[in-house]
Amino acid sequence: MTALDAIDRNILRLLRLDARMSNARLATEVGLSPSACLRRIKLMEKAGVIRGYTALVDAGNAESAIAVIINITLERQTEDHLDRFEAAVRKHPEIRECFLMTGGSDYLLRVEVANAGEFERIHKEILSALPGVSRIHSSFSIRNVLATRPKRRN
Repeated sequence: MTALDAIDRNILRLLRLDARMSNARLATEVGLSPSACLRRIKLMEKAGVIRGYTALVDAGNAESAIAVIINITLERQTEDHLDRFEAAVRKHPEIRECFLMTGGSDYLLRVEVANAGEFERIHKEILSALPGVSRIHSSFSIRNVLATRPKRRN
């Protein structure tokens, strides 16, 4: 797939807001025919730009997980240390995301837990055992602003 143009970016923006929007409405919003819009979506899916669709669950109506954002600083930043750390992270499905960073820490991780006790277990059994870690700084999220839609007002 070639680079995304303004229409593709607009399609992605609208799908992030409402992935269940009908193709006809989406096409109207971006100024395309329904067939041209669907073709662009299928191309983005095939190219891996769109990897899937998900449901946003109201935390008040379901068991909600607490996202914990973790900054990791390594003892050394050599290629070997980075490779060993990343290989170890891939072995733990509890770690949902892992980003190599610039700035004050080397990696930013995201885990989801039901409560502080579950995070304590992950901290002791997984995070503290990752190779080459010199510092762990964790922050608990209150809510994901972009993952929730504002409640509709009448």
